[in-house]
Amino acid sequence: MKKLVAVFAVTIFAGCASDSGVIDQGGGTYFVSKQAATGFPGLGNLRADVTTEARQFCARSGKDLRVHRTNETQPPYILGNYPRVELEFTCS
Repeated sequence: MKKLVAVFAVTIFAGCASDSGVIDQGGGTYFVSKQAATGFPGLGNLRADVTTEARQFCARSGKDLRVHRTNETQPPYILGNYPRVELEFTCS
């Protein structure tokens, strides 16, 4: 029973994480963001995830990632202010 509760809890938290995917903002500029489901993961993994997603997006068209702007939430990570990283970029 304890294992079932643990699996259920992990599923709920995993389902709450938010990932925008790559969004075309026009003019060759793109945006990607990722938010954790809780305050525990921190920004390091999120930063790596969005950078990897953007780099792979550019690589599919044979181009390199060029970051224009990043935005990261700041602690304390409570009351809905969960770790979030936003990345605006172009491929060149």
